[in-house]
Amino acid sequence: MVGAAVVILLPSAARGLAKYLALALSLAVLAITIGLAVGFDPGGEQYQFVEDHDWIPSFGTGYILGLDGIALALVVLTAVLVPLLLVAGWNDGGDEPRSTHTYFALMLAVEGMVLISLVALDILLFYVFFEAMLIPMYFLIGGYGSSDARNRSAAAVKFLLYNLFGGLIMLAAVIGLYVVTAQSDAFTAGTFDFRAIVDAVAGGELGASPAVLNALFGGFMLAFAIKAPLWPFHRWLPDAAVESTPATAVLMMAVVDKVGTFGMLRYCLQLFPEASQTFQPLIITLAVIGIVYGAIVAIGQTDVMRLISYTSISHFGFIILGIFVMTSQGQSGSTLYMVNHGISTAALFLIAGFLVSRRGSRMIADYGGVQKVAPVLAGTFLVAGLATLSLPGLAPFISEFLVLIGTFTRYPAFAVFAALALVLSALYILWAYQRMMTGPVTAGNDKLRDLVPRELLVVAPLIGLLLVLGVYPKPALDVINPSVDHTLTTIGVQDPAPRIADGDEQFGGPAK
Repeated sequence: MVGAAVVILLPSAARGLAKYLALALSLAVLAITIGLAVGFDPGGEQYQFVEDHDWIPSFGTGYILGLDGIALALVVLTAVLVPLLLVAGWNDGGDEPRSTHTYFALMLAVEGMVLISLVALDILLFYVFFEAMLIPMYFLIGGYGSSDARNRSAAAVKFLLYNLFGGLIMLAAVIGLYVVTAQSDAFTAGTFDFRAIVDAVAGGELGASPAVLNALFGGFMLAFAIKAPLWPFHRWLPDAAVESTPATAVLMMAVVDKVGTFGMLRYCLQLFPEASQTFQPLIITLAVIGIVYGAIVAIGQTDVMRLISYTSISHFGFIILGIFVMTSQGQSGSTLYMVNHGISTAALFLIAGFLVSRRGSRMIADYGGVQKVAPVLAGTFLVAGLATLSLPGLAPFISEFLVLIGTFTRYPAFAVFAALALVLSALYILWAYQRMMTGPVTAGNDKLRDLVPRELLVVAPLIGLLLVLGVYPKPALDVINPSVDHTLTTIGVQDPAPRIADGDEQFGGPAK
């Protein structure tokens, strides 16, 4: 956040310095994050590296920060992606005076606000930055991206209005939760301390009626469902992604939107466990609809960037499904899915963006035979696409498999419908690859350049992460699993007991 202010204040002529300073600051954040990841003890306290300072004592709110395993996974994802996105968008700042400074400062500001949202342990502090990140994102979408300023501006306004509406409803819920704590015998005064409220909820000491808690849950859930987004609150995402620069679109889909699913897992479930179970069937149904809907609509797209955007709607459905089936496999898979989706979407969207910048068109029909003139670009696009359809050996497969297993143990019918999207995803990715990359070289594509070193510097780490996490996800799951177990224990939910057969049933006899 401080770095964003420094970058914006540099002299107008110092464009190169602004870029390199922003990149250096993002790398410094990555170095700190690596230190936190190394120092984090998965078997230790639930929240580690805790800071607790007074902020507005009269409101019962403090500057309280801390990391659990779920937040750490997303902090690492954010810290890894932002330097790559800065390099990918190296020339996206435009030619207007100070536009480069503004672009890179806004990217850093979004990173800072996302990180504070992930580590905040005070509900009001979380809300402030959850809403504040809309401002730099609005200017990134509206100020940079497609050449059509009217479409760009409309997409930015749509993004802002959807998310502001959800945020205002959530503000009412945040205030309502404060009033509930102020009236509870568990507290001497109202508080926004997340840990204290969760302890009161777990001990049955909060004292609010089910109707009130259901209403408060609805306020939080609506804001997170729009941010994620969950069908049918997704309408803003494709427009915003297509009209943005590829780096901004990835920042939005892979980083910012994850705050929504993170909020569901942390705040909705732990603050309102009974309300979460009340609305569980509805949310799971919407998630499965989103999974299938996103995949079907992606098949019919003629714009490659819009196609990738709709795949994200399908993937967010998987993430939300895993959260609300309330099994350890489902929630561990969802958290890992947040990370893997961020990496695979970043790879696919950025590679497609590099291709579009060369050809000047997003239309799939304008391509053909690209693998003959740009084999590295086509090859990396294929790997990223195969990751998006969850091919075994690539990172998203493990997380999607865990979500489906966790769903099947409790809701077999929903798992079957969700699994249909696996077939559909193979169709939209492989068909797009066939039309764009194979066959004869179409007119206008014969002089397309392959990936240059700067672009390879962005793509190679993402492909590497997809391969490493696809083969060996254990380090990530070792950090995530204890936090998921703590969440399930807090909300009083256990995994379904396995059905054990006796010897007779193995041979067709009666079950025990």
